[in-house]
Amino acid sequence: MGLLNFLHRTLWGGAGLPSGGETQAQLLASLLALAWVVEARDPYTGGHLWRVSRFAELLAREAGLGEGEVAQISLGGFLHDLGKIGMPDAILNKRASLSDDEYAVIRTHPEVGFRMLHGHPLAALVGDAVRLHHERPDGRGYPLGLKGGEIPPMARIVGIGDAFDAMTSSRPYRVGMAVDEALSIIESNLGRQFDAELGVRFIQLGRAGKLDHIVGHSDLGIPLQTCVMCGPTLVQRRDQRAGECLYCRSCGGEYRLEADADGRLLATPTGVRGSPADLAPQADEQLIGELVQDSARPLRQLAT
Repeated sequence: MGLLNFLHRTLWGGAGLPSGGETQAQLLASLLALAWVVEARDPYTGGHLWRVSRFAELLAREAGLGEGEVAQISLGGFLHDLGKIGMPDAILNKRASLSDDEYAVIRTHPEVGFRMLHGHPLAALVGDAVRLHHERPDGRGYPLGLKGGEIPPMARIVGIGDAFDAMTSSRPYRVGMAVDEALSIIESNLGRQFDAELGVRFIQLGRAGKLDHIVGHSDLGIPLQTCVMCGPTLVQRRDQRAGECLYCRSCGGEYRLEADADGRLLATPTGVRGSPADLAPQADEQLIGELVQDSARPLRQLAT
């Protein structure tokens, strides 16, 4: 029996709740919105979930998986860091490398996320990505120390995308690597940190330039913009227009969007600090709505 059929029978069929795809979509949208707000707590991971989702989708399709599995893995990429909701702000926002003790705390986020999902009707859809994306083929990953084929394909795929994005994204204490450098690191760790076959496919995608439109972006065609104090921390929504403002989630600085001669929107500092209301996390409803809509049909196919 397919996953969505199982959910329909056990949840909507037996609990007296509304039936049909609309309720399923609402539940999925609520998870995606929660993940987006969790991401907003860390100013240096703006767009990380979207990028990992897109990397995972490309790799899953390159690996020859069906459209339903591709959609499921793409959603897993967006939701993989749910457990970071339980991480202290002092660690998430630290402007230097983590200590061993702090890293030990961060290592708990896969289990925290998995516990958050426990009992949720869509837990089976993305649970492998949330709990197992830091497992490694050599058994030195966490939280379970799984090896090789014990790691589900979703976790192996999302883990590659997550690591690649971490390497190519900037942090307060370092600038993001060039794509070729990050791909070389993946290549040198095939079979140890990264699944060998999937890693080779990902490297081929990267060296063919098929990841370039994702690296450094927070949505399709929308690059991260740069705070003059903090670096690439400004996330622009697709529905924003010239004259509207962006806010740095790190320093709180306000930036006004202005169109250049080619019509591209550029963030210009105003010298003002955003108010608490300005800096409050707000989920990108358009992006989330499109993710739900794009996944609906292939997930229905997976259920048949």
